[in-house]
Amino acid sequence: MDLTLRINRNTGLKGLTFWGQWALAQGFVVTLLFVLAEQHTGAVEFYYRVCAALSVLASVPAYTFSGVYRKRDSYLTGLGRLFMGWSMTMAALACMAFICKADELFSRQVILSWAVYGFLGQALLYAPLHGFSKYYQRSRKSEHRTLIVGTGELALGLAKKLSSVENLPLVGLVSNGAVAPLEPDAPHIVGVQEDLLELISFHDIRRLYITLPLSEAAKIEAMYVDLLGANVDVVWVPDLNSLTLLNHSVRVVDGLPAIYLNESPLTSQPTAALSKSLVEKAVALLAIILLSPVLAALALAVKLSSPGPVFFKQDRHGWNGKVIQVWKFRSMRVHDDHEVKQASRNDSRITAVGRFIRRTSLDELPQLFNVLQGHMALVGPRPHAVAHNNYYSGKILAYMARHRIKPGITGLAQINGCRGETDTIDKMQKRVEIDLKYINNWSLWLDLKILVKTPFTLLSKDIY
Repeated sequence: MDLTLRINRNTGLKGLTFWGQWALAQGFVVTLLFVLAEQHTGAVEFYYRVCAALSVLASVPAYTFSGVYRKRDSYLTGLGRLFMGWSMTMAALACMAFICKADELFSRQVILSWAVYGFLGQALLYAPLHGFSKYYQRSRKSEHRTLIVGTGELALGLAKKLSSVENLPLVGLVSNGAVAPLEPDAPHIVGVQEDLLELISFHDIRRLYITLPLSEAAKIEAMYVDLLGANVDVVWVPDLNSLTLLNHSVRVVDGLPAIYLNESPLTSQPTAALSKSLVEKAVALLAIILLSPVLAALALAVKLSSPGPVFFKQDRHGWNGKVIQVWKFRSMRVHDDHEVKQASRNDSRITAVGRFIRRTSLDELPQLFNVLQGHMALVGPRPHAVAHNNYYSGKILAYMARHRIKPGITGLAQINGCRGETDTIDKMQKRVEIDLKYINNWSLWLDLKILVKTPFTLLSKDIY
């Protein structure tokens, strides 16, 4: 579990970094479009000016959604996000041109050149700006000499994160009482809490982290009052290690700090969730159209394999625990299903056609219709049968929390080898842990990586 909370804010240097780089990039692409248009026609026609304005407007949600210009990204990751944002912008312009029947107004040579050189130019601009942002960030952080009050597990974990992730110069720890033996590579203890003001002055401390447990709330309050006169930033890191956090964040509600311990990404990021839903429905519809001959052939094969319906529909829990019907091609002979039993290797209920479509995961294709219905997503935690959920919910901590997001046809657990029968508590526990990791780190970029990796996992030996 993360030892520090993600703070949802888009102000200060972070916002300035994004909007500054975005403004330079958009200035470049607009200028490039005008130059290409003038070279082709001798003038910048009105519809090219409209295209430029629309590209600027479309780039705001596209770049924000793709996470372009994040300071912590490596250069290659940043270029990947930039490519995604620019591609989404171009796709939005193409859709608008198609709907308005304006595509014949534009020169294909100009638009294709603009799309290619526009990205290359932004990539060249991104290199120095990304480097400057990293340098400025490191130089500012070098000024923040830091102390941590506390010597417990939370303090040690925070110290590692400050050193490895934030790159803050950590002076050491301040003991608040009895100290357990520390590991050899742990930060050293520079003093005790009673001498805190002197330690801040002696070491020229600019930031102080308080990691005391909630049981010492009175001590934390008294310490904060004493520190009001010191020239130091005070950061309180609540000890939430005993809790299973889900998509946690810190926000301000009318001036009051609020810690969100458990929140669905679909409610905390409604715009991103809407974009995810629209993109996935469009992809699902396209996939159904392209795969219609395959779907028809599989349906016929299933029908001829054994008596019974083509589709198998099973009640499973969906978003927020609502029961949905998940579609699959029927892979088993019709049998009494009062007791839901997971398929196992060499299961006698599976037909010859069923064994093939399960082995290749082709039996999951009808779930594209579930995506169109809005009951499922392309990417998300795999839905389990209601009977399985009732069994595991009392045995695995936070098991039902995986339903705080729409279930998916594929997911992070599946590409990490958690496929097939979960015949032990440990196997299901591992799957749940990965599902919760997906929810806590959900993004369109992560969804795209999962979709790309999924085909390479379809021939796993654990599928049967």
